[in-house]
Amino acid sequence: MMKPREKFINALERRSPLPGRVPHFELVFYLTMEAFGKVHPQHRNYSQWFQMSEKERQLQREDMAEIYIQTAEKYEHSAIMLHPPEPTTTVEEVLRMLEIIREKSGNKYFLMIHGDATFGIPEGKNIDHFIYRLADEPEAVKHEAEIMVQIALKNAEIYKRHGYLDGFALCSDYCFNKGPFLSPSMFSEFVAPYLEKLVMGYRDMGLYAIKHTDGNIMPILDQLVQTNPHALHSLDPQGGVDIAQVKKIAGDKICLIGNVNCGLLQTGSEEEVVKSALYALQSGMPGGGYIFSTSNCIYTGAPLGRYELMMEVWRKYGDYS
Repeated sequence: MMKPREKFINALERRSPLPGRVPHFELVFYLTMEAFGKVHPQHRNYSQWFQMSEKERQLQREDMAEIYIQTAEKYEHSAIMLHPPEPTTTVEEVLRMLEIIREKSGNKYFLMIHGDATFGIPEGKNIDHFIYRLADEPEAVKHEAEIMVQIALKNAEIYKRHGYLDGFALCSDYCFNKGPFLSPSMFSEFVAPYLEKLVMGYRDMGLYAIKHTDGNIMPILDQLVQTNPHALHSLDPQGGVDIAQVKKIAGDKICLIGNVNCGLLQTGSEEEVVKSALYALQSGMPGGGYIFSTSNCIYTGAPLGRYELMMEVWRKYGDYS
């Protein structure tokens, strides 16, 4: 029987779709308290991590791993995105977590971590400073971009040597709902070349690269595709992105992941949730190269029942015959 990881990779590679349900995962599933009575690992406070004995730290690692696996099993995810909380985000700690998840689940799930090293939308208080730098010291900004990529690729080499990791989710956001935070010409100067180099480095190591960005990506869609990630997530309908249009433009070049409307999960009617889930499936599935998910993640405050409704649609209509 084909494992979820294998079906996920099959979609990333845009091979002919395999019989059974289209792969599904969520970049983050934060509702672990409601689902399992446990705080999501990323929301935990480990300020006393270095005061713990190694035995206690190991118990914490084991507990976090169990939550990720439990989530994947209950909601039939094909992949697990590891979100370790501070101060457990060092390469060494992430490797320990990946090792535990692999020991507990084998090769059942595709394992990924955050691996972007490109400039995204700066935090509000830093936007002005960043814009001034682009105008006043563009070469220094480009040098910084190059260094960030080099550091990320050096870390990736370590992960690759240990063999637990399948790939990276590149989670720098580039777009607001109305369009990219940089013009297409500036994006081509300060972001795209470094994204392409990053993706190429991961590919050369045999690791997968899934590019995530919210918002209206359409003005830079061609550039994103040209950087050659394996997949594009999240195809944000709240940013005016139509998955059917993206499938038509780029579905023969890149795997698509998304795009059930997160806003409707929280504020829409049940009928609207069903309609959005159906549209994502019907637009993304033909020909393969598609992974079903929301247009962002299952975030804190989202109604769990609405996600489960979305899952009902997937189980009923997400099969390849």
